[in-house]
Amino acid sequence: MEIAGRVCVVSGAARGIGAALADAFQRAGAKTVVRADIRSGPDVVQCDVSREAEIKALIEAVAGEHGRIDVFCSNAGIAVGGGPEASDADWDRIWRINTLAHVYVARHLVPRMLEQGEGYLVGTVSAAGLLNHVTAMPYAVTKAAALSLFEWLSINHHDAGLRVSVLCPQGVKTDMLGFGDSMSKHLAETALEPAQVAQEVLQAMRDERFLILPHPEVARYMANRADDNERWLRGMRRLRASLV
Repeated sequence: MEIAGRVCVVSGAARGIGAALADAFQRAGAKTVVRADIRSGPDVVQCDVSREAEIKALIEAVAGEHGRIDVFCSNAGIAVGGGPEASDADWDRIWRINTLAHVYVARHLVPRMLEQGEGYLVGTVSAAGLLNHVTAMPYAVTKAAALSLFEWLSINHHDAGLRVSVLCPQGVKTDMLGFGDSMSKHLAETALEPAQVAQEVLQAMRDERFLILPHPEVARYMANRADDNERWLRGMRRLRASLV
């Protein structure tokens, strides 16, 4: 799909990848780009994606004003580190933002896109959804669930005109990379600028590719995992040990 003339919505768009996506869509000739974020601003619509009612209201407002939504980038996300000892409050918050927010978008937007005969969903998932995350169990689990959600949408609705992509970078130079754990510091070595990632998204949408891998080595890691899962797990354990 080409962006020119399209009505686009980007969540988590006040900064980072979301802001870069919104900027890239505008430069690509989008008819309208609606930036949504939990932080309000002069050109940002306030929306807490953890609340279904706010996502529903956002979708209804944009569709009501512009007649349709062609592209929705469900980009907002947070990071929570540690393992199962993370608090219930942290687990609930990351689950609602990193996974349930995508459910709410699908619930209230996909029927509209199917009715109009086309639409594009882009979910920011992270390479952690494909490959796990050795220091952040809540992050890895919620991103893996998000990946499965978008796969399901693609499987079930592609033939009806819905296009779906998932953005799965490793390190990106955003506030989240400043999370402070050892893995974040490791990923910073090959971190990309948000603008670079946004250009990868635009090209993937033109090609209508499901997987968007700004770090091409992720494809190799996925192949290694599929080829010999036991060997891959041993390698991940070595990585974990090197970060202690």
